[in-house]
Amino acid sequence: MNMAAGEGYPLKLYSYYLSTCAQRVRIALNLKGLRFEYKAVDLMKGEHLSPDFLKLNPVGFVPALVDGDIVIADSFAIIMYLEEKYPQHPLLPSDLYKRAINYQAANIVSSSIQPLQNLIVENYIEEKCGVEDKLSWVHMIIGKGFLALEKLLKDHAGKFATGDEIYLADLFLAPQLYRAIETFNVDMSKFPLLSRLYEEYKEVPAFEDAAPEKQPDAPSQTSA
Repeated sequence: MNMAAGEGYPLKLYSYYLSTCAQRVRIALNLKGLRFEYKAVDLMKGEHLSPDFLKLNPVGFVPALVDGDIVIADSFAIIMYLEEKYPQHPLLPSDLYKRAINYQAANIVSSSIQPLQNLIVENYIEEKCGVEDKLSWVHMIIGKGFLALEKLLKDHAGKFATGDEIYLADLFLAPQLYRAIETFNVDMSKFPLLSRLYEEYKEVPAFEDAAPEKQPDAPSQTSA
């Protein structure tokens, strides 16, 4: 069930429908059954650089979460906050080793893939070098990260990334896989485990309801 709702809910998520970082948080909120107000921030119009938004996150990135008087930016920080405040549907396993694998997988995505192919980097490379070089860069970065994830998870995966339950690693993997496959048409034949996980995520409502096309600011939604 998509937990995004109208005004009046204490949790407010500042999000852009295509942001993989915001998508991670949307999945977490859905899994924990938390209703929230969706506050769209249009990155294409530069709304993330407006004075009002920079008060929430001085670095100017989505997502940002407002919980009453508390403001948290950065998807990892937001998810950890939600995990500690709302313990329903735990996103971290009790086993310390498995927990560490989740941290490692999440950080491969958040440190070694996403920041190197985000909108700022893509636009800069396209401006300086052209579209072809931009796409070559993106495919190289994603491929390197996916190869590492494939190796890391091969001895830990079950139905999902680190077993038969959904944990933190899955929240980071699903949006990155969506972006790689649906936006950049990455050849996934070298990554059979990640390909299988992507198909599994499609069957989980909390993931599907967090998908870009399901968000209020997605073009099909805003024009409806």
